[in-house]
Amino acid sequence: MDLKRKANELRKDVLELVYRAGAGHIGGDLSVMDILTVLYFHEANISPENQTSPDRDRILLSKGHCADALYTVLADKGFFSKQELKETFSKYCSKYMGHPDNAVAGVETCAGSLGHGLSVGAGMALAGKRDNRNYRVYVVLGDGEMAEGSNFEAMMFASHYSLDNLCAVVDLNGLQISGSTDEVMRSASLKEKFYAFGWNVIEVTNGNEIEELIKAFAQAREYHGKPSVLLAHTVKGKGVSFMENNIKWHHGVLNEEQFETALAEREGV
Repeated sequence: MDLKRKANELRKDVLELVYRAGAGHIGGDLSVMDILTVLYFHEANISPENQTSPDRDRILLSKGHCADALYTVLADKGFFSKQELKETFSKYCSKYMGHPDNAVAGVETCAGSLGHGLSVGAGMALAGKRDNRNYRVYVVLGDGEMAEGSNFEAMMFASHYSLDNLCAVVDLNGLQISGSTDEVMRSASLKEKFYAFGWNVIEVTNGNEIEELIKAFAQAREYHGKPSVLLAHTVKGKGVSFMENNIKWHHGVLNEEQFETALAEREGV
């Protein structure tokens, strides 16, 4: 499978989803899309066919405001109908709301109240160890979310129990709802912090580059004795020129002209 092309197609799908609904966290959706594409279509053992198996891998989107990206990937993977998602996303009484709910097929845990995903993932990883299961647990976090203290408790817990079946991925796009992460709560020292808590740290210089992500996940899988974290440096709004590194698009709504321009850029790739 051409994962770069797949990620590009999924970016177009999420643009349409957010535009039609008039709601969504489009900037983060676009920055995290390559990470989700590699996880669901290359790295993790998870599919509609094994979604209830105790041996499936677990993927948790802790940065739950990017549910739009997650739903788009899950629909493309076949967990539920693309048409149902398009018609009901963010509508009254829809299960496809702005933050993930585990009532949706393929969603492992509810998310949106930031800072909980790593704790839940660490618990799942420990359960796997104690049950002698071979599954892996992947937790995708935002860099703004890393200001939450619960993450550091989970980091200490995961290291103490040597959870090498746990892999965290931090989507380091440098922006959050109220400004840059450097202004709000500096995340530049995350590498040292994870090291200090006893993690295997892998820096991904370009977290929007498929091949770099594949290599980094392979390194994490091969490492034993410690949990691993990928610090993936990404671009907020990746793939749409007027959105890239623009704080406005943390939760921006496209008008018709912007939508057509964004779609045209993706068609040209």
